[in-house]
Amino acid sequence: MYVCGPTVYDFAHIGNARPVIVFDILFRLLRLRYSADHVNYVRNITDVDDKIIARAVRDFPDLPLNEAIGGVTRRTEEQFKADVAALGCLPPTAEPRATEYISEMRALIERLVARGFAYVAQDHVLFSPAVMKSLQPEPVYGALAKRSLDEMLAGARVDVAPYKRDPMDFVLWKPSKALEPGWPSPSGIAAPGRPGWHIECSAMSMAKLLEPYGGGLACDDPDKNVFDIHGGGIDLVFPHHENEVAQSCCAFGSTRMANVFMHNGFLQVEGAKMSKSAGNFITIDDLLRKNTFGGRRWSGNVLRFAMLKTHYRQPIDWTVKALEEAESTLRKFSEAVGPAQNILGPSDALVAALSDDLNLPEALKGLHELFSDATDGATSERRWHSARMLIGDLKFLDIDVSTFRGNKAISKEDHERFQSLVDLRKAARDKKDWKESDRIRDELAKQGVVVMDNKNGTSSWGLAP
Repeated sequence: MYVCGPTVYDFAHIGNARPVIVFDILFRLLRLRYSADHVNYVRNITDVDDKIIARAVRDFPDLPLNEAIGGVTRRTEEQFKADVAALGCLPPTAEPRATEYISEMRALIERLVARGFAYVAQDHVLFSPAVMKSLQPEPVYGALAKRSLDEMLAGARVDVAPYKRDPMDFVLWKPSKALEPGWPSPSGIAAPGRPGWHIECSAMSMAKLLEPYGGGLACDDPDKNVFDIHGGGIDLVFPHHENEVAQSCCAFGSTRMANVFMHNGFLQVEGAKMSKSAGNFITIDDLLRKNTFGGRRWSGNVLRFAMLKTHYRQPIDWTVKALEEAESTLRKFSEAVGPAQNILGPSDALVAALSDDLNLPEALKGLHELFSDATDGATSERRWHSARMLIGDLKFLDIDVSTFRGNKAISKEDHERFQSLVDLRKAARDKKDWKESDRIRDELAKQGVVVMDNKNGTSSWGLAP
């Protein structure tokens, strides 16, 4: 499963939390069905982008640009991971950063140029949907978005450029401006450049979900160049996912990129579209740590639970009332959950509902029914696992999390071990050894530990909820 992740230039807003939560539930469901060893969940990090460059210049005007960009992306990525951990989400199997897969992007681009689907113009490489139509009739460009080329052109913000052969052509590679980050360009271009947005997901899904299983550019079997599930917000259908499909299918000669595409619906706030200009732009951090929505802070499990009230494909209205209702329900649930013995799993009704295109309203109905049943050992066990499937975080409000994990509180030995790793990470950050710092952070995350850095650069840590 490949899910489009954040562009790390600013705090994630509550709309960004919806796909994270939706696909975390799907991840848990797939792990239950196939076991954890057989589910590979990839969520990328976009760490090269115009917005990142602009933020780096704004926030770190006295640093060299590349160092400033590193500061923005590391800080924002760590904030994102802390936010989604607070929402009770499991870490994906892999979180590749775009800048780590530039060589794979160049290889894909060169393959597309060699096969005639892309062309070089003024140090750019552009993909041609018109050529795709003539050389590879399946899939049809626009089929994912269910639009014709004329409809897409009329509804899109198309970059007008003299070097384009057709207005619908989109950028695979572009030259870097002065002082911008750049890499050796593909297809004989002398000037350094950087990738377009769409090519990165084709390259990272190839590296993480095709090549490990015999697919990729060295494979001539189209069936091995298809993965199972591609997910993201509905705003990504066009142009991002449409262009991903075009690139991947034309590079591999396949008729589809993924067997299933899943897109979650839009989120609005108190009945209105969320925007900074409207003054209703809300970040996950705002909700967790500030009194900016409803005059108070909200726990991560309440935010997650409130996100489940509609089917994932439908729009959702984010309101104070919905959060209050979610909190009230969780308080009732917390009184009826005991420690689990890991013998039974979630209720059959809940698993059946989720297996039907993640039917969240039906799953919630089953959860409410389960909590209204008379309590016995089996019911208590089912409640624990069913709640964990949907809510993830079993720290119900002010209830001790260790009760619901079925484990003892953190041991002295674990505390000392985690603190030692945090100290090693701080030393690495002091030396600006960012690679080692990121490695230790990821190692801690796998063990359920979230690390936070304050403005002075020192680290604190705690157990993920």
